[in-house]
Amino acid sequence: MDHELDPHELRSKGYRLTPQRLAILKVLQEGGHLSPVEVYERALQRLPGLTEATVYRTLEFLAEQGLALVAHVGNGKLVYETAQHRHHHLVCSACGFTAEIDHAVLHSLYEHFQASTGFKIDTSHVVFFGRCPGCCESEN
Repeated sequence: MDHELDPHELRSKGYRLTPQRLAILKVLQEGGHLSPVEVYERALQRLPGLTEATVYRTLEFLAEQGLALVAHVGNGKLVYETAQHRHHHLVCSACGFTAEIDHAVLHSLYEHFQASTGFKIDTSHVVFFGRCPGCCESEN
């Protein structure tokens, strides 16, 4: 289910809403699938003096709190984005093309797993790897 990003969720959980956390959340809100370095570069413009180590720690913290999503998109690369809407990714393992798929497409699969196994999936993000139409066509 989609939800509005509310940085004040941190306060309601007893955590401080620091300037660093707020700057990084705002960068994630701007959209995109950003590497930690890209988040750092953009957040540094908002908050001079911010360190790269702080960005890495904060991204991990925000992901633990459900305010950021982290995805492994192949080749050992991690990207972060806002957790405002639940979605998943299709990633071409040949060219790296990435497409988003809405969670609604997988919702029935999540329900099927729970009904048939009793296992409740708590992962809110899945990445599927394969070949995009362009790469499939060039293989023929």
